[in-house]
Formats: sequence, structure tokens, C-alpha cells
Amino acid sequence: MRIDKFLANMGLGTRTEVKQLLKKGLVEVNEKKIKTPKSQIDPETDKVVVDGEEISYVDNVYMMLNKPKGYISATEDNAHQTVLDLIPEFSHLGIFPVGRLDKDTEGLLLLTNDGQFNHELMSPKKHVSKTYEVISKYPIKQSDIEAFKLGVELSDGKVKPAELIKGNDRLSYVTIYEGKYHQVKRMFHSIENEVLELKRVKIANLELDETLNSGEYRFLNEQDFENLKK
Repeated sequence: MRIDKFLANMGLGTRTEVKQLLKKGLVEVNEKKIKTPKSQIDPETDKVVVDGEEISYVDNVYMMLNKPKGYISATEDNAHQTVLDLIPEFSHLGIFPVGRLDKDTEGLLLLTNDGQFNHELMSPKKHVSKTYEVISKYPIKQSDIEAFKLGVELSDGKVKPAELIKGNDRLSYVTIYEGKYHQVKRMFHSIENEVLELKRVKIANLELDETLNSGEYRFLNEQDFENLKK
């Protein structure tokens, strides 16, 4: 990889700004000053230092975010803040949300720059389960549980069978296996109920890390990837 591309990808500036760093002799590769933008490096093995600070190579990124309300699950939006505004230090890596959560929905959202990872989790053919914690207007009845189990009818067709588990009072948990527009809210409308609060708590067997405060993130670990396969 060219040194100027490497530095730009790692967030050291635009190609033009990076060339100035090189020109000023602030870039070292394996303890040798490099001034030519076209110089080739191996980002995996070469030691790159800029103005005394070692720059670690980051390729694919996989993150868990506890999404707060009020943020759009998009890479850019002219009217609203996006989830990428919560991780500005990684904006140069081309990160995007895996699927989406509505603006007023909070909880588990994955972020990556790996298109294949996104496809594996979001493709309708994969039927990856997603579990939500719901606060509804009315308590859940046994007939609601049965209706979800059979698959309720929405305006754009019948949805796949879903699991509805009653909690305390108006708290419940619903697990769905597809991702239609506003699906959980519409499913509750179909049983003459209303979602007041919605939080995603699980994707496949990967649960939202309870140590993450709203708006906080962490990188996925090996166990997380295993949980996403189950």
C-alpha cells in the first residue's frame, strides 16, 4: 500500500495534508524518514511513526454500540445526528451501521466497514433473530402470544412467526426473524396495542453488553462472533 493512502486511511488527513507531513520529514517507516508519497509499505508488518507517534493499522472494524434515542442509523443526514457522530474518531474508516434502528429506538446496534459481515447478518435469507425489549401501552395477553406465534398480518403481508414473552406489567420481549419497516411497532398495532419504548437487546445470541452506557461502544471479541453464529 502507498504510504500516502495508508496515512489518509488511518485518519491523518487528506492526501494533500498527508503529503505535507511527508514533505516535512515527519513520517518514518521502520525508523527511516520517508518523503515520497508513492513509497510502498506493508501495513501489517512495517512500523509507521508520524511526528513521534506510532500509527497502528486498522482494516476491518466490528463494534457494538448502545444506541441512544434521537440518532439516525445512517452514515449521514442533513437534519439529524447519526450514530457515526458518536464515534468521530473512526469516521475515516468508512464505518456504517449493520441494519438500522429507528430514531426513537435504542439498544444494540452493530457497526462495521465489512460489507460481507453486514450481508451475513442482514440478508433476508439468513433469518438472523433479533430480540427487543418492549414497553407497551397495554399488558400482553395470552392471545397476543398465540397471534405472534402464528405470524400476524400487516399491510404488506403476513410476517414470519415471532416469539412474544410476557414480562412484568407492560414489559415484554419479542424476537423476530426478519426486518420489515417498523416491524415490531406494526406488529403491536395489529394486536391493538402500542409500543411506547423499544430497545434491541439481542442479535442472534449476542446480547447487548450491560456495561455499556447509552452512547458507548466497544469492539467485538471472539466470543461475540461465536454468539452471532448461533
